[in-house]
Amino acid sequence: MQAAVSVTPARIPELLLGLATVRPVFIWGAPGIGKSSLVRTFADSLGLECVSLLGTQLAPEDLIGVPQIRDGRSVFCPPESIARDEPYCLFLDELNAATPDVQKAFYSLILDRRIGDYELPEGSIVIGAGNRATDNALARPISSALVNRLTHVHLSASATDWLGWAVPHGIHPWITDYLTDRPDHLWSKPPKTEEPFSTPRSWHMLSDALHSFGPTLDEEILKVVAHGTLTPAHAVAFCGYVKVVRSRFGLDAILKGDARWPHRPEERDLLYYLAESFRGRLAKDLPASKEHASPAVRQTAYRAKSLLVQLAEISVEVAQIVIADDVDGNPLLPAWFLVEAARDMPRLVEARR
Repeated sequence: MQAAVSVTPARIPELLLGLATVRPVFIWGAPGIGKSSLVRTFADSLGLECVSLLGTQLAPEDLIGVPQIRDGRSVFCPPESIARDEPYCLFLDELNAATPDVQKAFYSLILDRRIGDYELPEGSIVIGAGNRATDNALARPISSALVNRLTHVHLSASATDWLGWAVPHGIHPWITDYLTDRPDHLWSKPPKTEEPFSTPRSWHMLSDALHSFGPTLDEEILKVVAHGTLTPAHAVAFCGYVKVVRSRFGLDAILKGDARWPHRPEERDLLYYLAESFRGRLAKDLPASKEHASPAVRQTAYRAKSLLVQLAEISVEVAQIVIADDVDGNPLLPAWFLVEAARDMPRLVEARR
């Protein structure tokens, strides 16, 4: 299902309070962005126990129960996890990953709040969640009958929301500081191949690993756990950031001329990270029009062109990262700066000889 309008995690409690208390809701979102934890937190806020059913692990009889003979008649008895006397939150996780037969078994529960003779207690709420087909996750088509029984909410990852949650919940400071500078690395689109990719969940896993190893964590182990949890490019950049934290290198020192670009082969991940940071700093500091550039900004642009030359002497590939287009093919840096850089580069190279 394509998202017409997406909401951030901060809006979910408000939406669920108005929607889930009167009608069943389905939350769509990419893997690892916190759908399950948001539902559990919302249920806790209402004082309701959250009972989770995982669509991929269910058969129809897990919902409708098995028949028993009562007074000479066959009666279906829902399982104890569902048939409760007190109101609760029924969370149907990965609902759209369930088989068609299981989805059909949910119809009456979602629409009429009942299975056979059992009816959900007054005050109970029903919330479903699942991944989209575009997320390269297990997702089966939902019938129009089931789609029409649910209110659909599309959840998007929000670095601001996640960082607001992460700091008081003990997420490792290397991660919170890194994602404060690179919020675009919080989440990446799931790959088509079997490899790790960045999500709030995977950053949380990396944080747990960093806490577990402690301050004596060596560089090789850091690479293993980072590449084992994050998108490869994000893992390289994060390892470079940690090296900055632990070493004398820093972008501000390089910009001021107090330090040089790291040039040794074993420092290549650090160089990549600094180049990405340099690119982000220029995108932030350089105005779209040169007419609005102050003398200080013009000096920054001149210094940046000189640093590009130095960077290209170490690695043309890394230097190209700084001036490359964004993921949509649009220039990230102002056109006037790119034109000046192309014009002045030969002169700057000659000046270094």
